[in-house]
Amino acid sequence: MIDVPSIFGIDVFNEQVMKERLPKDTYEALKATIVNGESLDINVANIVAEAMKEWAIEKGCTHYTHWFQPMTGITAEKHDSFLTPDKDGKVIMEFSGKALAKGESDASSFPNGGIRATFEARGYTAWDPTSYAFVKDSSLYIPTAFMSYTGEVLDKKTPLLRSMDAVSTQALRILKLFGKNDVTRVTANVGAEQEYFLIDRKMYDKRKDLKYTGRTLFGARATKGQELEDHYFGAIKNRVSAFMKELDEQLWKLGIYSKTKHNEVAPSQHELAPVFTTTNIATDQNQLTMETMKTIARKHGMSCLLHEKPFADVNGSGKHNNWSLSTNTGENLLKPGKKPEENIQFLLFLAAVIKAVDEHQDLLRISVATAGNDHRLGSSEAPPAIISMYLGDDLEAVVDAIINNEEYESHGRVLMRTGVESMPDFKKDNSDRNRTSPFAFTGNKFEFRSLGSSISISCPNIMLNTIVADVLSQFADTLENAENFESACRRLIKHTFKEHKRIIFNGDGYTDEWVEEAKRRGLLNLKNTPEALKHFIDKRNIELFERNHIYGETEVRARYEILLENYSKVIAIEAQTMINMAKKDIFPAVSKFTGELAQTIVNKKAVSEFIKTDAEEKLLKEMSELLCKFANLTDELEEKLAIAKNYKSNPLTLAEYYRDYVLSAMNKLRAVGDKMETDMSTEYWPYPSYGDMLYSVQ
Repeated sequence: MIDVPSIFGIDVFNEQVMKERLPKDTYEALKATIVNGESLDINVANIVAEAMKEWAIEKGCTHYTHWFQPMTGITAEKHDSFLTPDKDGKVIMEFSGKALAKGESDASSFPNGGIRATFEARGYTAWDPTSYAFVKDSSLYIPTAFMSYTGEVLDKKTPLLRSMDAVSTQALRILKLFGKNDVTRVTANVGAEQEYFLIDRKMYDKRKDLKYTGRTLFGARATKGQELEDHYFGAIKNRVSAFMKELDEQLWKLGIYSKTKHNEVAPSQHELAPVFTTTNIATDQNQLTMETMKTIARKHGMSCLLHEKPFADVNGSGKHNNWSLSTNTGENLLKPGKKPEENIQFLLFLAAVIKAVDEHQDLLRISVATAGNDHRLGSSEAPPAIISMYLGDDLEAVVDAIINNEEYESHGRVLMRTGVESMPDFKKDNSDRNRTSPFAFTGNKFEFRSLGSSISISCPNIMLNTIVADVLSQFADTLENAENFESACRRLIKHTFKEHKRIIFNGDGYTDEWVEEAKRRGLLNLKNTPEALKHFIDKRNIELFERNHIYGETEVRARYEILLENYSKVIAIEAQTMINMAKKDIFPAVSKFTGELAQTIVNKKAVSEFIKTDAEEKLLKEMSELLCKFANLTDELEEKLAIAKNYKSNPLTLAEYYRDYVLSAMNKLRAVGDKMETDMSTEYWPYPSYGDMLYSVQ
């Protein structure tokens, strides 16, 4: 039996450890930095560094690393030992405040969008005191930001922290107008639900496409997928249960609030959900969660797949970003209360979010745009590419009543009767759920459902915090100068609801009717990554980021180029992998099958001219034609891939070429390959099938 309270956070240099190991004045100075964002003196850093080192060594650590999040989408780390030579030729274990606060890395080797050239290599990592250090694999991990020698931001943490400061600053302006002078900080909180697949490691090792790209590039659908809806919330298989148990234990030791685990809709698909925490900590913890999943899966003879669409024709994997705002006094600013129609503060913050999402649909779509997520959005419980908001019937009725100057009549919560005497009745929630909505209100928070399973949650939350901060700033400018605050506030709420109601949609986001309706409303339908990313450098977006001190124009343009290049590189790797699989494995396998089939026909005819070979001859003809077509399509894909180099001077044009021509050629090649897999003998096919993989873990 695991004693969870006793192991929770034991590998984290958290508040309890700081209280025990730091002098009171040092602890209070560090706490002020964490809570209020105050700068940290180097003398305080020296004391913290010494305490961290001693604690880490007691935990078996010999090294430390500045752990950061470059624009690769994953984490990076360089490990240095505490070892320092002394004058007697021996060594001492040493760690200074300077080493804690600042590190160096090669900035030109990470994605930088042209900010750093090879001969301009220096970059810096800077300690983020607001995210706890932790120990893992005999090293002390120090969460840090990453920036260029010339000051430009090269990571995902720094702009996230800036966006958190921005939304706090502007929310405080609003709260002071409501007389909340005791509030000194507003925090953006997140709970990131993580979906993933688990398959047997032996199957994974036989699939070049999974190893190189994270998704299957060939694969005929299994005879049984998710049609019977029998996997969702079903009994967890023994191997998966053992994996989940060890995963929970490891995450709890790292102070991660892993709470919910269950089977997801597709075979071999699962989900983990944590408790809410501060956004930058939630981001660090989600990165750690994904890394830990992969490590523990290997220990259990499995592979954890985090790609958004590892298998065609079954559910893809998402990451639901549950976002809210709370004060340091414990108030959730998105909690409607029992009478939301009378809660002016809530309505004002709700109006700010509605306006922000409506005016910046493009940025929210950009924040989840990847080559992998393009395969997922719009089907199988993933929301569509059109950004809209779901409020639920009750809250939308409040909005409509305010717009139309009508009295809102609450019908209260309906009592749900089970009809079974031994079971208690209960009150149902005021709103249903809408799993097709990209951005849904779920009681006291918004659930941004468009995120793909593999991405860092930093980018979506940078966008969310920034756009809401910008609208709150506009609201504060208006209300701070109002003669009558309450009247001005009500007018502003009504005006905002009326002007931006088009973004609210409670219906089915999968229907063709919604696509047409969204078009009539003037909503954006950015169907793929290149189409979305070209809006990143729109003048209004650059001005937004500069106005809120999130990015400078150079940093925006760098990210635009990095994201486009990543999209093109991902598809290029997939295309090269397909060609390799087609030429080296699939073509020889099918050729062998047809050769032996032809020999079978010859042998049968040699025995007797009366033996019928019609079936074999028909299959041989079909397979030979398919193989010929497959070879031609492989050549076509190679040609399309070769032409791509002509567009390298323009990242957007290159990405559009990969989308329009390379992806199209890949899809045609796959269709023929999957048809051949379906029609030929299993013993000849060179890869584990979908059925093998999806039902491999028992």
